[in-house]
Amino acid sequence: MNPSLHADAVATLGAWRPADRTQESLRQAYLGFLAAREDACLRSCEPGHITASALVVDASGERVLLTLHPRVGRWLQLGGHCEASDTTLAGAALREATEESGIADLRISPEPVHLDVHPITCSLGKPTRHFDVRFLVRAPLDARPLRSAESLDLAWWPATALPPDTDDLHPLLTAARVER
Repeated sequence: MNPSLHADAVATLGAWRPADRTQESLRQAYLGFLAAREDACLRSCEPGHITASALVVDASGERVLLTLHPRVGRWLQLGGHCEASDTTLAGAALREATEESGIADLRISPEPVHLDVHPITCSLGKPTRHFDVRFLVRAPLDARPLRSAESLDLAWWPATALPPDTDDLHPLLTAARVER
């Protein structure tokens, strides 16, 4: 892992001021985790690891791009594990969004919009936790996504009519100020 990614995660979360108490509590927990674990950004960190994701919205701000995740079996925002080449959390989220959407010229807001910790069995093959840092990403006008091998499906959804079993995305949409 690039040591600057860990430093960027600390700096990014240290500077971010979430809008509500729940997110502030999570921010403090993330900072504590980062202080305790130099390997917090590595997927090999078994207690859990920092991940970076992107809520990709179209140019109008009315639709969100979701992926049907093969392992989870649900529609989710784009994103995933940080890689050795990543130097910033925003860069990791943008890389993931670009790889998973096939859309060039995405624009990312450099400040997180939402945090979420969730249990998962990922590539380690063992139960762990993802400490997900979520960013808002805007697609260019007339962007056409191209599904990658990391997805069962990829589709634009109206923010007001998300697919079933996506209630956990509503706090992210609200935090990103995407109207639903």
